[in-house]
Amino acid sequence: MRSLPLPLALTARLTPVVVLACAGWAMSSGPLDEPQDTASKDTQKTQSDKASGSSSTAVSKTYAAAPAPCTGVTVKTVAALVPGAKAAGKEIPSTDTALRRTCSWNALKGYDYRWLDISFEIAESDEAAQSSYKERTTEKSGGGAVPGLGDEGYSVVNLTTEDKQQTREGVVIARVANALVIVNYNGSDFETKKAPATDEINKGAIKAAKEAVAALQSGSKT
Repeated sequence: MRSLPLPLALTARLTPVVVLACAGWAMSSGPLDEPQDTASKDTQKTQSDKASGSSSTAVSKTYAAAPAPCTGVTVKTVAALVPGAKAAGKEIPSTDTALRRTCSWNALKGYDYRWLDISFEIAESDEAAQSSYKERTTEKSGGGAVPGLGDEGYSVVNLTTEDKQQTREGVVIARVANALVIVNYNGSDFETKKAPATDEINKGAIKAAKEAVAALQSGSKT
């Protein structure tokens, strides 16, 4: 088999850089203005304890940290979606592994190239995850909902062409409480310069997403 250069778009993906910015929040309370009697202080302490309890409940998170991404899909699925790839995958360096972890599998078998990415992202709250989900699905318009995938799921497939080489990529985004599961799956045929069928890429991405969501839900929670 002759060696063929990868298209620029795919070559660029071989050195992904993951950057994640996370904003925090803080709570503060002012001192009492004047001394109060014992009964008043006890009442205030009780009220303060209740307020503190309410705050803890408000910011409680279902998922505190991102799970190991390279175990997010089964060995059988890796073999089916990325023929020739090492089952263990390769975890991509992250600025904060508690908040975001990504694993990649890619291989060229014959003239067929396949790439699979699975990412887990942890937000501060369900609301924050919902906001991120909405923003991402809006950016990747043209897809549709995936029923039964987490609390909400979305799938979209796009075709790109560079130097006459087609690449078809499927993206699936799922939200589970305060966590996001993001799957990228793409493929190319370097002999025909055609891309795999839309159905093949879409079904493959959704299959990987369902396994990743199941792995997240079966893992440790707060």
